[in-house]
Amino acid sequence: MYILIAILVFGFLIFIHELGHYLAARAFHVKIYEFSIGMGPRLLSWTSKKTGIVYGLRVIPIGGFVSMEGELSPPDGQAEEQPFESVFGEQTSVGGQAGAGPLATKPAWQRLVVHVAGAAMNLFFGFLAAVILTCALTVGGTTVAKFVPVEGATVTSQEQGLAVGDTILKVGRERVHIADQLSYEIMHQGGTDEPIILTVLRDGEELEIPVVFPSVTEQGQSIGMYDFSVYAEEKTLGVVIKHSFFKSCYMVEMVWDSVIDLVTGRYGFEAVSGPVGTATVIADAAKQSFVTLFYLTALISVNLGVFNLLPLPALDGGHIFYTLLELITRRRLPEKVVTVLDTVGMFLLLGLMAVVMLKDIYMLF
Repeated sequence: MYILIAILVFGFLIFIHELGHYLAARAFHVKIYEFSIGMGPRLLSWTSKKTGIVYGLRVIPIGGFVSMEGELSPPDGQAEEQPFESVFGEQTSVGGQAGAGPLATKPAWQRLVVHVAGAAMNLFFGFLAAVILTCALTVGGTTVAKFVPVEGATVTSQEQGLAVGDTILKVGRERVHIADQLSYEIMHQGGTDEPIILTVLRDGEELEIPVVFPSVTEQGQSIGMYDFSVYAEEKTLGVVIKHSFFKSCYMVEMVWDSVIDLVTGRYGFEAVSGPVGTATVIADAAKQSFVTLFYLTALISVNLGVFNLLPLPALDGGHIFYTLLELITRRRLPEKVVTVLDTVGMFLLLGLMAVVMLKDIYMLF
């Protein structure tokens, strides 16, 4: 059952990502051959009589694609079909897709939107999930309500100068607005013997308090542990909007920080997970509660969106970079250069995925 849940989560996130590309391509009259979820041989498929687009479900429940004219070679022997022809710069209506043409012939800004649309849909789902979670759960601010004991702590934050009623404005250099941001910044910046400077509002005056928080080690990485709770906030329309916005921002920040920490060496290779490791985490979340599963799904969606925006060949971010370069220089990169970069990037990406998957399988046993 939990394997099925993980497959459904992966499928849903891939679907909304590819749906973004699909909708943008249709809006700009890009000729589409196929919209498929999964990779490998087709398991199920349906061809629209109106548009000629193949909608498919493939055997391997990882990945997906929208095959567009002028971007990828048509799958399954469709290359011999020439679904449009250009006459004085205008495309004829063929196969039900009126005026559709190749992506490569579209203006640079339209191609940019098509490439960005997939990640944008993942980030939009993250924001929508933040709204739903904010409406469903108790929300907390950043005002200290009481102190709670933490196992292994030798000195408390109260003993270091923090007081009940203090409203925490900043953790280090990072401004915090909601409890989620506050707890994350303490966890991310803590875990060392160096104090974190908390900027607090006390009796109308801003104070800076250095605090060393207790830490715990997870997956070889030390993280800070906060030893206080905060006051809940009454839900008004303004509070819901504020928490939804900043919850979305903090999820994006979490993903971005993890990328930076991985590159800089703060996180080791054991902290990297592929589909197998992620499926295990999804299963664990499903065992806890639906809310935990929903939150994790939103976080993975944001992760997928941010990762795809990285300017790496073979990812959406690589094509976004090529298009931005074209907009700046007014010259398009040679097709051979783009093909070589994407091919090398794809092999490196597949190689990394294979290594991570083997590591995840090894960790299972």
